[in-house]
Order: sequence, then structure tokens, then C-alpha cells
Amino acid sequence: MAHGHHHHHGHQHGHGHEQRGTDIDWAQMATLLETQAELTEPVYRQAMTWLAEEAAEPGLIVDAGSGPGVVSCLFAEAFPRARVLAVDGTEPLLERARARAARQGVADRFGTLAGELPMVLDELPYPADLLWASRSLHHLADQRAALTAFAARLAPGGLLALLEGGLPSRFLPRDIGIGRPGLEARLDVVQEERFTQMRAELPGSVAEREDWPALLASAGLRHTRTRSFLLDLPAPASDRARAHAAATLGRLRDLVADGLDADDRATLGRLLDPADPASVHRRPDVFLLGAYTVYTAVRPA
Repeated sequence: MAHGHHHHHGHQHGHGHEQRGTDIDWAQMATLLETQAELTEPVYRQAMTWLAEEAAEPGLIVDAGSGPGVVSCLFAEAFPRARVLAVDGTEPLLERARARAARQGVADRFGTLAGELPMVLDELPYPADLLWASRSLHHLADQRAALTAFAARLAPGGLLALLEGGLPSRFLPRDIGIGRPGLEARLDVVQEERFTQMRAELPGSVAEREDWPALLASAGLRHTRTRSFLLDLPAPASDRARAHAAATLGRLRDLVADGLDADDRATLGRLLDPADPASVHRRPDVFLLGAYTVYTAVRPA
């Protein structure tokens, strides 16, 4: 389970939920996941500054659903005394995480653990002082049970930090001069339907009201707090942000085109055609704007 860090809900992993069905080849998505997480780095840095105020000097930080380890390595940088463990179900993504840690000079206190959440957390060497789960929980069939399992892996006084929800990312203004205005809002609707379908099709899926503070409390945790962070990369977008917009919209077209009308499909086609002056590769009004919400709670000492 990669994190997403996505156009809408998520870990794209870093990962949106349109990308996180059970049939997704996360290893193939590694480049998209890495780019998305790297572009979102300002948000993660802000969140880690906040978490540093919430969590006393952590000894072990666990990134549950780490994907290729971009955020795991940021934790290692932000908490220079901590050991960081990247946990994911996809070994090729963890290979990339280990390589990144080596490049960034943190390999001596960086480890990986391969296996499916939440069961794999039974293999932690000792309880976590900070457990971070970014858009990985919503891929687990029974989210309430998973949160209880996460909480059980915390040291007394340990902090669970959950990145879920937030707002859909935006790349374009409402009226882009071609097609019918409001394309991204319509893409949101189709994505929401696909996400609901994805959750319903998970084996053993349990429907749950997404009141994350209440769910954290039900897992026996206390002192729930919530904060949202803004990712604001204004127009004109960098080449990297443009490429990410193109990759995300291209993946969306592949996933949800059957839920769009012919006019919207044609507009998407123009947005993705590098030869078209109206494409995201060339137009001057492409940006990246998103809101990311983090919920925290503490295991009683």
C-alpha cells in the first residue's frame, strides 16, 4: 500500500484514491508516487514541525504505508535522533526507500519492513513513539480495527498521526477556455464513486463514518488534535509540477473516462496533448493547490 500522496484522496501515495484499488501495481507507480510526495514536501515539513511539538523526542518513528520512502526520509531528517522504519506491502517500493535513505545519509538509522498492514506491525522490534499513516488506512477493509492495531503498537505516551481527508487537489482554474467549466469538480465526483466502490470491494469491508477523531478515541487514544496544511504552488507551474499534473490527469483519464461525457473526454484529451497550446504541458495557468489534514492522538501513559 503506497502512500499517496494523490490528486484527490491520496498516497496518488502520496499517494489519490482513484489510484489505490486492490489491482494496482504500486511498484510501477513508484515514479508518480515519488514525484507527488516530493512536490508535497512543503506540507510534510510543516506537519513534522507540528508533530515535533506534539511528540517528545521520538526514539522509533514508523511510516505505515510508506511507499517509496520520500516521507520516511523526511522524518529521518526532521528527527535526527530517531530511528525510522518504513513499512509497506510492496518490496520494490521499499528498495527505493532504502536507496533514498542511503543517498540522504540516514541509512544508519533507517530500516524497512515488508508486509500487509496492520498485521505486519506485530513484527516491530519495539513500540513506536510516533506512528504516521498517510492515506494508507483507507485501503484497509476494517479501518476501526486497523486503528486499534495501530494504537496497540504505540509506546505509552506515543503519538498516532493520521493523514486522511483534506480537500481535492487542483491544477486548473474553473474555466480553462476549452470545454465546459468545472471539469475538475466533475472528475472529483467520478473519483468519489470509484473510491466508494473500491472500499466496498475490499474483502471484509466495513462501512465506517469517517469521523477520524471519534475513531481515534474509539481505539483508546486521547488528546485528539486536528490541523490542515496547504500546498500552494502557484501558476505558472514548474516543469515538474506540470509533468505531475499530466501524469495525474492521464491516470484519471484511464481510470474514470467511462464516467465522463464525450465533451469532458475530449477536453481531457486536449489537456494531455503536448502539441496542443491548451495542454497542461504548455498553458500558463497550471498550478498545484491542495489541503492536507492530519489528525493526532496519544496512547495513554
